[in-house]
Order: sequence, then C-alpha cells, then structure tokens
Amino acid sequence: MFLIFGSSGLGLRLAKWCSTRKNCTLIGLAKDLPIGEALENCEIIALPSSMPLSDLPLTNKSPTAILYLDDKSISDEEPLEVIKRKWPKTPILTTIPIEGDGYDLISIDDISFSAMQDRIRGWERKEGASTLDNYLKSISENSRVTIFCHDNPDPDALASALAMNELFVTHGHVSQIVHGGMIEHHQNQAMVKELEIPVRRLILDWEITDLINESDIIIAVDFHRPGANNIMPKDCIPHIIIDHHSVDDPVTADLAMVSSEYSSTSSMVASLLMSSDFEMNSRVATALAFGIKTDTLGFTRNFNAVDVRALLWINAWVDKEKLRAIEMPPRSIEALESFSVALNDKLHYDNLIIAPVHNLTNRDSLAQIADFLLPTEGIDTVIAFGIRRNKVILSVRSNREGLHVGKILSSHFPEGLAGGHKSLGGGQIPFDVIVENNEQLDENHHILIMEETKKLLYDIFTN
Repeated sequence: MFLIFGSSGLGLRLAKWCSTRKNCTLIGLAKDLPIGEALENCEIIALPSSMPLSDLPLTNKSPTAILYLDDKSISDEEPLEVIKRKWPKTPILTTIPIEGDGYDLISIDDISFSAMQDRIRGWERKEGASTLDNYLKSISENSRVTIFCHDNPDPDALASALAMNELFVTHGHVSQIVHGGMIEHHQNQAMVKELEIPVRRLILDWEITDLINESDIIIAVDFHRPGANNIMPKDCIPHIIIDHHSVDDPVTADLAMVSSEYSSTSSMVASLLMSSDFEMNSRVATALAFGIKTDTLGFTRNFNAVDVRALLWINAWVDKEKLRAIEMPPRSIEALESFSVALNDKLHYDNLIIAPVHNLTNRDSLAQIADFLLPTEGIDTVIAFGIRRNKVILSVRSNREGLHVGKILSSHFPEGLAGGHKSLGGGQIPFDVIVENNEQLDENHHILIMEETKKLLYDIFTN
C-alpha cells in the first residue's frame, strides 16, 4: 500500500499512477484536493483541516512507501519525525526540505528536476530532428552530399558519417564520406570492412577543392572547425555541422548542431534519428553503438543519461556478432612492435608516463598504448607519441583530478594542432612547433625531435 500526503494536483497524479500498481491512500485538505471522481484502488481521505497523525484513521500496517508532498495535512510540529516513528522501516519520498540525520529520504525535487530535464531533452531532440528534417525537405532532389570526417577518423566519426550518409541516401540524394589521414587502428579498419562503410581518402589539395565545388551540401561530423585536424579548407563554411566537442568560438553553418552534453557524436546522431522517420537498420545501429562505446571507453569514461538513452534505443538493431568482430580483430605485428618499443623506452616521472615510440608504423597504436598504460599503479597521466610524415603524433590519457587534457593541449598547441576531451586527447604537431629552424636538421633529426618533444610534454604536464 502507498500512503500519500498531498493536497495538490501532484498528489492526485501520483495517486492515480500508484493505484495502478498497489492499493493507495491519499490524504489531503478537502478544500484543496482537486477530486472529481473516485479512483480505483485508492482511498481518499479529505480532511476538513489539518490534524495530528495519531488522529487520522490509519492502520498500523507499514506502507510500501510514503510520499510526503506538502505539510498541510498534519498539524504535528515535526510531522516527518512523527511519521518515521510510526513506520520506522518505510521509505519516505518528500518535496519538503529537511535537515538532520537519521532519515532514509529520497527527494522528489531531484526526481522532478530529472523528469523536467528529460522532457526538455525530448523537446530538444524533436526540435533538432524536425530542423534536420525540414532542411532535408528544403534541398533539391538528387543533391550531391559530401560528409567530411576529421583526419584519421575514429569509430565515433565513422559511425556518425555512416548514419548521415544513410539518412541522405534514403531521402534520394547522392552521398559520400571523405577523410584525410589514414584509418590505421585495427578496430577502425575492421569497422569499415565489417559494416561496408563507403569512405574515401583524399590527399591532394585539388581533389578537395574540386569535391567542394561539386558538392551541393557539405557536412562536418565530429568536428566543428574547418581546417583543424581535418582536410576541409579553413574558409569553407559547411552547410551542416554535427559535433559533441566543447565550443569556444562561434560555429558557422546553415545548421549547427553542437552539444557537449553528449559524450559522443554517435549519441547525438542516434538521438536525432530516434525522433525522425528514419528506418533504423543493423548496419547503422552497430556502427553507432561502437561509436558510443569507444568514445565513452565502454561507459567507464565521462558519459551522460543521453548517451545511455541513445544506446538503449539502438540496441534492438545491433548486430552482436559484427560488433564482436569489430571489437576483437587480429592485432597487427606492427602494433605489437610499437607496444614493445613503448614499454621498453617509457619514462616514468612520479604520476606521469611518457612513452616515445621510435619508428612508428601505425599511428593508432599510440591510443592503444596510452589506454594500456593508464591503469598502471600510481599513474594518472600517460602520453604516447611518435613521428609520422614530419609531424609528432601524440595521444594522451588522464584521470588526474582538475586536469582537462583537451584544454591544456589546445592552449599549448593552438590552431587545431591538438585538443580533445577532459580525459583524453591527441594532436599532430609540425616539426617547426617543436624545433625552430628545423630545415637545417641533419639525417638524425628524428632523434632530436623526439628528445625535444619529451622535454616539451614533460613541461606541459608537470607544471
């Protein structure tokens, strides 16, 4: 049995809901109770005025729960204490602010606030989906759509791009996904292969220029700054931006959907599709699930209720076998060699590990190395780095209190050279940022660059 003290509409609404589950008793002032009809399985005690708890016609049987929504019904000086003495083992949910210890209370204020947040998020999802849907309807049929990922796209970028690609294709447009850099991580390669993601790598400037000139719609996924770790020209203004990273400067686009509330762009895209007429399929759902999982590190890294909601929705369509095949692909010999070099050459400074990888063959092995080393006892920050194509590639992981990896990287390496989230980040740093007059470096310049990078990173993460 549920026992509810409340003279407002909230009490009546809760009584209606509770009475569908168990018998219920609603107690309130007759003049305030908005009673229009009897409730099935609910006894309503309408009081002419407030009175002591002991005078109320109640049994001594302990209720399942007590909902104390206002202090109009009971005239005792400390009504909650009186209630607790009468039913000491019954949980009490209340909207009345209280002080003191010894109460097993759950604040309905918190629940109400959460419900309001969910309702607002629901409006936002519908608004975002409606805005995107209206945009889709506004463009000409058979429009040529190009979806840009950031360089060396990760699962979050690949999944978001695939979902947007499928969305535009289902609306009758010609869509393609492009990126700069390489897809080298063994899981990312497996993802592209298993889910048949139609990605195209662009290298030459004229290719990028021609493609932009030929495109009717340009979309940026998982980034919001053209030219910052992506092949989109800095002066290019995308038609659509979808990203979950924090924004410091204004974002320019016809339709900019940027929210750091989401822990992954995949969560945001899934939420948009949830409120649209898109017919979800296993290919897109599996990609989005892997994108969410990797960006939250299997929900062990910062995540929010919106990420969980998105994953719960797409879970019904996820191909579990393909997901396992993506998560556990064969590891390359080159990656193992990078692990060996990093473990042998790592530098330990108190709670910091710097792991240089000489002769780096696979840039994405840096992220694997950093993830592997972070759980080391006494360590709260790991930096793995190596050299590829006249740039220092680095991957950072941290669980240090008060440290925001993305902000500290972007502050020391501006113009999009490095950045990331609170607990992880990375970058591509040109030699001239590390060493001045690098054009005069001799054949052993890699050794000098590696040494100078160690010093620079040490100074950044120990000061």
